Order: sequence, then C-alpha cells, then structure tokens
Amino acid sequence: MHPRRSWLFVPGADPAAHQAAARSGADILIQELEDFTPADLRPKARLLSLGLFDSWRKAGAIAAVRVNPLETCGREDLAAVMKGRPDIVLMPKVVSPEQVRALEGATGGVVELVPNVETAAGLLNAFQIGKASRKVSAMLVASEDMVADLGTNRSRGGEELAYVRARFLVECRAAGVEAVDCPYTFSDVKGAAADARYAKQLGYRMKSLVAPEHAAAINRVFSISDLEIREATRIVNAFEKARKSGMERAKVGGKLVEMPIYSAAKRLLLSSANTPPPQRRKPR
Repeated sequence: MHPRRSWLFVPGADPAAHQAAARSGADILIQELEDFTPADLRPKARLLSLGLFDSWRKAGAIAAVRVNPLETCGREDLAAVMKGRPDIVLMPKVVSPEQVRALEGATGGVVELVPNVETAAGLLNAFQIGKASRKVSAMLVASEDMVADLGTNRSRGGEELAYVRARFLVECRAAGVEAVDCPYTFSDVKGAAADARYAKQLGYRMKSLVAPEHAAAINRVFSISDLEIREATRIVNAFEKARKSGMERAKVGGKLVEMPIYSAAKRLLLSSANTPPPQRRKPR
C-alpha cells in the first residue's frame, strides 16, 4: 500500500521540474500534457515520458500522466506515454461516462483511470462518470476551469467552490471511488495547508497540487496524527465498555458516541495500522 495524499501536476516538457517533483515528497507525480504543456512542446513531453515514470517510481512516488481529451490530441499522447507504463492515466474535461469508456478502450484496460471533472456539466454527471468503468479508481475536481465555467473568480478562501467540492465528494462516495480535491492555486504554503484542512473536514482524503513546495504541508494534513489515533482509541474503548454494561452509547469528552462514530474510529485505527509511514525522498 502506498499513500495517495498528494497529487502533484508537473509540466510535461520540463526536465528540471520533473527532478524537482521527485524531491518534493508528493505521493503521486503527474506528467501534465494539457494546460502545463504548450502544443509545440507536446512531442518533446511524450518522448520524455519513456524514462520519466520509472525514475519517479525509483524516487518512491506513484507515476501518473494526464493526457489531453481524446477529442483533441489525447490519442497521440497515449500512443507515446503508454510505452513508459504509467501507473495512472488522468484525462481532463470529462463530462460523460462515454468519454471514460473510450479512454479505457484507448489504454487497453490495463491502467487505473482518473477522470477530471472541470465543468458544471461534469459535476452533474459525476456519479455516472465514476461508475462508467471498473478501472476508475478516483476522480479529481478542478479549480480554475470550474470557476471559469461558473462565471466567477478564484479566491483564497475558495467560497465560490464550496458547493462544488461538497457535492463532488458525495458523488464520488456514492460511486464507490476516491475523491481528489482541487488544487490550491496560490503560492503560500500556509494557505495551502488551511485549504487542505478544509477539504479534510469535508471528508476528502487526498488533494491535488500545482506547487511542489505545498506537498509536505498537504501530506501532514492528510496523514493520521498521533492525536487522532489516541482520540479514536478513547472512543473505541469507551463505546465497547458502554455496550458491555448494557448502554447503547458512550460519552467521550462531552461527545455522545453512537455506532456511526464508533465505526468511523475503528476504520481510522485500521487505516493507521495498514498504512506505511510516509517515505522520505533522498536529497539529490
């Protein structure tokens, strides 16, 4: 098992950025062939992918790529990058389950798929998109493109995306796939950490990012802390003791603990036991 807390988008044709990404500590590194790679540099990016994914895996990360929509040059992207054996293929601008099934066919059904939902239409179809293929392991919600589609402006507080992020999480949970939160597209690390904490409170377990320096802060937010483990242990012990005494619920620190809270605490403890500690990248 490998943690998947942080999903870093990396410019596709920039070798220096590829090396910096490997040192960032992000769990998943994504060679980005759409917005981060100008059209005239895409042939170079495709060639770089042949050795890139193995180098990222050797650095301890999961290697992913985001290709362009199949309706544009996505098939040309896939013809090259699949030779490098990416672990995950992401695709932007997904609005229908048919696009996911087409992507599964184009990849030969041998790789995890992560559709990116970037528009209001995509959000309304998110459940069907998540159920379109068994190869869909997660879906990712966008920030900048979504804000543009909604006709508003991006803010540090992200109020304009509050409904989108909450609904997207519900759609993903209902579809049985993981939800990857949108990136914080400002430079400050403090703001990135605060945005990650907000996402975690909503129920997200992972977040995308566009700045390597945000990776450590996001990983800390989405790691299970010693404090969370101690609190979950208190809840489990108190609830089980109450049940043995014939009571239907327990009281822990002023909180009434019923079966859903107990079950959540048990899941957290199981997750902490099965998840390896974060891998440290060796300086280069």
